[in-house]
Amino acid sequence: MTVVFTNIRIAAYVFIFALSATVLGVASNFAKLFLPHVQHDYTIFSLVVPSVTIFALLLILQFAQPVVEVLVHVVLGILWLTMASWTSDIIGPMQCYILGGISTPTNNGSMSARSYCYQMKVMEAFSWALFISLLGFIVIVICLTSRAIAFGRRYAWTEHISQLGWFGELPGYPTEAGISPSILLSIPVLPVPREEVLTFSKCRVTPCLSSPGANGVPMVSQMPGPVP
Repeated sequence: MTVVFTNIRIAAYVFIFALSATVLGVASNFAKLFLPHVQHDYTIFSLVVPSVTIFALLLILQFAQPVVEVLVHVVLGILWLTMASWTSDIIGPMQCYILGGISTPTNNGSMSARSYCYQMKVMEAFSWALFISLLGFIVIVICLTSRAIAFGRRYAWTEHISQLGWFGELPGYPTEAGISPSILLSIPVLPVPREEVLTFSKCRVTPCLSSPGANGVPMVSQMPGPVP
């Protein structure tokens, strides 16, 4: 029932892990070049954010509940928003190709300003992409969990996240039996004869005795007795 959402979740985690690992690699190169004297605060923060993200992804694989994932992704989203804003503030709208032949001071010398600019642009783009991805995942998890609650799973927020069904699917484990909503909508609804409706209404008030009648229509006669 939830194979689609499970596959999308895994693909999203692989995407976030790949981008976080790339940012961590660039930040590690900056740490080697700049720490401990040049751009101290930003370099340390750029190491912390992707490291926390990778650790959090591994952690929520063990505690995969919608409430846990939403809270963790909110924290990670705030961190990546801060990272993207800080990087944008440092590099600004600078065009990297005009920096040829210019050097940037490092801890033990200098490096190409064009190379530094390109690496900062990569960190800026990946930070914004990670923030948008986490925000989108939060919205999807909230929507799917709300649907699961509407389908009668009162504890959907604390159940395993694999029980959430994708849009058009019912919630439940992939091996759990169920009927697709499209199948339910395709089942014809037969009209109830008026005689049966009247009979049901009468028999709710007083006991009834049913006997075969003409043309297959049952004969219903009310029996005297107290109303229960």
